[in-house]
Amino acid sequence: MLTKELIGLTAESSGLSKKGVEHLLTTLNAVVRENLMAGKAIQLQGLGVLEIKERKARVIVHPKTGERTLVPSKNQLIFRPVENMKEELKKI
Repeated sequence: MLTKELIGLTAESSGLSKKGVEHLLTTLNAVVRENLMAGKAIQLQGLGVLEIKERKARVIVHPKTGERTLVPSKNQLIFRPVENMKEELKKI
């Protein structure tokens, strides 16, 4: 779904103007980014948790040559859905 479609559907179901919804989403995006960068997890009620976790360095092996390469550690954005969301996903 495109952001434009999300704004339209949210405005329609909430009764807010499209401009108001767009401003709300922009502000929400900024607040979520700021808190994630500060190391805080974001709990989205009914959906799950967004957080940044460090992926440890590891050694990978090239399947054809057998060459070993060290992949450095990096930060990764993780989403953990709530339990009832996991059950709903199984039904799809």
